[in-house]
Amino acid sequence: MSRYSRQEILPQVGPAGQAAISAARVLVIGAGGLAAPVLQYLVGAGAGHLTLVDPDTVSLSNLHRQTLFRMDDIGQPKVDAAAATLRQLNDDIQIDTLQCPLDPANAAALIAAHTLVLDCADSFAASYILSDACLVAGVPLISASTLGFTGYVGGFCAGAPSLRAIFPDLPDRAASCATAGVMGPVVGLIGAAQAQMALAVLIGQTPSPLGQMLQFDMASFRASGFRFDTAPEPEAGFRFIAPAQIGPADLVIDLRDTQEAPFPVIPTALRMTNAQIADQAFPDTGRIVFACRSGLRAWQAASTLRTKRGGEISLIACGDTPEI
Repeated sequence: MSRYSRQEILPQVGPAGQAAISAARVLVIGAGGLAAPVLQYLVGAGAGHLTLVDPDTVSLSNLHRQTLFRMDDIGQPKVDAAAATLRQLNDDIQIDTLQCPLDPANAAALIAAHTLVLDCADSFAASYILSDACLVAGVPLISASTLGFTGYVGGFCAGAPSLRAIFPDLPDRAASCATAGVMGPVVGLIGAAQAQMALAVLIGQTPSPLGQMLQFDMASFRASGFRFDTAPEPEAGFRFIAPAQIGPADLVIDLRDTQEAPFPVIPTALRMTNAQIADQAFPDTGRIVFACRSGLRAWQAASTLRTKRGGEISLIACGDTPEI
């Protein structure tokens, strides 16, 4: 009896589906709480090649929900600790690791080398970056997010609408698991659903998970879902760029103060607050780039400026400033 007999016996899988799973090249962005069930189920199912991308190291506060890690892993790169555990689960799987952040400069090349992308990052900037790149490349994206007692998972791109078609605007505040908290089992529930949607893409399941949204509220113990196959792509939207993609003619405005970020995103960047944007006069031509930690303040500043001028506006999500 083979390792995969219990899933291969399913008529929706069969030998052809198992072969498709084994041939898959899956890019997983984020190696934390969502990735823990995602990666274990993909490895268990025999997904042939996984690439894990995450810049962070394991910390004590991760362990209540990031179940790939143990106490001995604290301080280790998440991608390395995760890969070591996964290889113990199935040594037939090829696992590559990249300890670096996803950004608009590396997204296209990473996606081009894979057949499926999973967004397990705790960052709406990463979600938009992935969706924009997957839409252009025609690569399917399974994106998920959790916060508190709630979460969602959806299938985007590759013939389905992008994330922007469902979420054309960012939320009013940049809450995250680190700032607002999250229940560990909720992360596991959403991650398991994300893994199942990923496998459904690989085996060509009908109906397709692409164009499908699932939502879970474990405070009220309710689940819901809807299809969005015909949702239109928004005509305009602010795009994220990497600091390396700043041009010499760009006007760059860093919305972080010196306490939050001692050094601006580039030395010539202007320091402003969002409150100052509405009263400031800006040139009518050229690209303006707004930078902040998460991308939310940059998006809000861009939205304010859009009411005053046309022209190109780009965003940078700088992430947390490293300690020096």
